[in-house]
Amino acid sequence: MGIEYSIHIPSDFISTNVCQLLPEWLVPVLSVLIVLQHCPVFLGEKTTETEFHKQQLRAQFVQLGRRIVLRLNQLNYPAEIFDPRTGFPLLSQPGSLRLDDVAVIQASLGYPLTESGGCWIIDHPTWGQAVFPSVLLSAAEPRITQAVVEEVWSTYPC
Repeated sequence: MGIEYSIHIPSDFISTNVCQLLPEWLVPVLSVLIVLQHCPVFLGEKTTETEFHKQQLRAQFVQLGRRIVLRLNQLNYPAEIFDPRTGFPLLSQPGSLRLDDVAVIQASLGYPLTESGGCWIIDHPTWGQAVFPSVLLSAAEPRITQAVVEEVWSTYPC
């Protein structure tokens, strides 16, 4: 199973709506971490197998995301992982808006989307529609988030 990540500046939507996404935050979002995990099955259909893999990939992202958030917090930068299932923050008080990780990834990476079963699915250039997207927001500048991710990634058993 593959895993990719990239760090971006926040979209206008995130910058404009940070108060509705993270109402407790008093600082701007300066970087967006996108994590893409390859799934062994196409995720466009709701089956027992796809739900199993979604739960497994979600748990892997949450574990990795918590480690990144902890390290950023140690450096005095707020950071938050968003639940890919609900679009709400996992560690902070949820706001009135959900974060659409597929929309964030499409805006940041430009990957095409396909509609399947009422959901939008990312069409990854290598993995096709067998990709599980996740997002972490941080008040750290992209270069700091990059350094933290590299530090955590080097000790993470992928």
